Amino acid sequence: MASIRANARKVICIGRNYADHVKELNNVRPKQPFFFLKPPSSILPPNSGPVLRPKGVTLHYEVELALIIGKEVRDLDANDEKGAMDAIDGYCLSIDMTARNVQDEAKKKGLPWSIAKGFDTFLPISNFIPKASIPDPHNVDLYLSVNGQIRQSDNTELMLFSISRQLSDISSVMTLGQGDLVLTGTPKGVGPVSVGDVMKAGIKVDGKELESIEVEVKEREGRYEFKET
Repeated sequence: MASIRANARKVICIGRNYADHVKELNNVRPKQPFFFLKPPSSILPPNSGPVLRPKGVTLHYEVELALIIGKEVRDLDANDEKGAMDAIDGYCLSIDMTARNVQDEAKKKGLPWSIAKGFDTFLPISNFIPKASIPDPHNVDLYLSVNGQIRQSDNTELMLFSISRQLSDISSVMTLGQGDLVLTGTPKGVGPVSVGDVMKAGIKVDGKELESIEVEVKEREGRYEFKET
């Protein structure tokens, strides 16, 4: 799955796309899709090692369905559901890791979130899921457990904005290219993980598990340590 990372020129993440998740973080429900970027260098392919927690960081998990774009998309109509589905090459499961205290400080000061979302290993992904395995991406079960305890478990039918609307709004701003990843948002239940914890995330259709991610959290060595900006 190194090819997913190698082929992704950009990773676009839809934020605040599940109502209960908006509430749990005390955010305002968006009137239109809200998105941000993660660097492709944050992608952690299957069996490529642990998620690394930087010094001083409060690390949160967010399980998400990821779309793998199969062709160039620009100015897609929000009502063009067929065009949206035609633009998708396949799927993967993902965990959008977030340095929550870094993000909270950035939000309070009106600063970008790039550091909070962009560390190496901050995007574990599953193996590629063929398009045919997910007939309807708006009816997919996602779950995430920490040390065997379920923390997130919801269906993508709860998304506030459809996939066609997501791709429409993104492609009206920036052209989507083959290999780009679009993370479609996380349901309620996000929370912290510590060094030594093991996360397991899964994706199911009609009760059948298609893929999973199992990854441990370890301490990150290096020069970075969170300090107030």
